[in-house]
Amino acid sequence: MKRKTEDCSFRTSIGGQALIEGILMRGPKKQAVVCRTRDGLVEKTEELKLVRDKYPILGLPFIRGVVTLFDSLFKGMAALTYSASLVPPEEQSEPDKLDQWIEAHFEGEKAQKTIIGTAVALGVALSLFLFIFLPAFLVGLIPALKENFLARNLSEGALRIVILLVYMRLICEMNDVKRLFAYHGAEHKTIFCYEHGKPLTVENVRPESRFHPRCGTSFLLVVIVVSILVNSVVRLSNSFARMGCHLLLLPVVVGVSYEINRWCGRHDNALSAALSAPGKWLQRMTTNEPDDGMIECAIRAMELVIPEEKGSDAW
Repeated sequence: MKRKTEDCSFRTSIGGQALIEGILMRGPKKQAVVCRTRDGLVEKTEELKLVRDKYPILGLPFIRGVVTLFDSLFKGMAALTYSASLVPPEEQSEPDKLDQWIEAHFEGEKAQKTIIGTAVALGVALSLFLFIFLPAFLVGLIPALKENFLARNLSEGALRIVILLVYMRLICEMNDVKRLFAYHGAEHKTIFCYEHGKPLTVENVRPESRFHPRCGTSFLLVVIVVSILVNSVVRLSNSFARMGCHLLLLPVVVGVSYEINRWCGRHDNALSAALSAPGKWLQRMTTNEPDDGMIECAIRAMELVIPEEKGSDAW
């Protein structure tokens, strides 16, 4: 019965991201950031400039996944930085030494872009370490798995899933993250309400599901599962050689995972439900029930990016 409440005749390409006391929504033509401050809602809207519009080849299947990932990382980090700047000064933490060094050597917008680029680079490096290098190294320490490539690949994949779940569970205990995940829930609920064709009101949004099949959290889990399949072609016993091959195959993994996530978001059948189920389960950790103020943020962000031409944002 629950699945019927999530079925919809229209699936939008509009997606979002939770911010610090706010929401980012991205439509086909523009994106909007709406944050709640002491003085009320603060809005920021900008036209989207997508690299695939300039280079159409980057919008082809299996290529667009990698391009979309990095584009989302940079734009998402920029929005997160902006939302952090709206926090009252007395509640803001001191910039770390790296940020202080960048601000001392660069000025204005260049410093901001450098900080964002550095944050993205460090985030990618940490992800590569946790989900590629560390599993390959630890599993490589087990003599019985040295030459059993099937068991080794499955063990590395299982370890990646464990690392992801442990990481998610640990950050879920942080109060700031709990609020961030509640805004994440508000984003999903608002998108579902819009897809169901209901007026965007707090009363209509509140009962919607907070588990959405096109969520980035689901994408992470799909990446790990797809990596198990793609990396099965690597038949090397040396751990460092395996790390290198896994790194080279990462664009293939991301490209395939994006297409799977995209397909699941566009279809409603037994296969799409089965493929989406693990990601929705993981969203039980990465989304919380929002309060009315959070829903209001998400609604306003959605209203700012809905295109004038009805249906032009179809998925």
